Amino acid sequence: MNSLGLLYSQIGEAELQKLSKNFYLEVTKIPELRKLYPEDLEAAERRIYLFLLQVVGGPSTYSEERGHPRLRMRHLQWKIDSKMRNYWMDAMLHALDTVSLEEEVRIVLIHYFSQAANAMINHE
Repeated sequence: MNSLGLLYSQIGEAELQKLSKNFYLEVTKIPELRKLYPEDLEAAERRIYLFLLQVVGGPSTYSEERGHPRLRMRHLQWKIDSKMRNYWMDAMLHALDTVSLEEEVRIVLIHYFSQAANAMINHE
């Protein structure tokens, strides 16, 4: 199975951009999730794109611009319980359905997203 940090060449920037865009299109459909974001989602879309690019072994622009990702710390300001985690996962899984990925790559990403979403839970 592929390692997450080696997927950049298999996914490509265009598919990561599409994933990021479609994730935020899904966010707009889930009121509980949408309220966590500012009105303009453009900056958030860019951040997740740069983050994902780096996570899969692409350019480290995210860290160069924002420092270490520190995902849990960056998300502590929001009450994230298992319901919110599920909303986020639903949006990401729907977005994943819109991009062309090999099944093995998709499985690695789903595993990563699930672990990351679980780690963000800070309230129950």
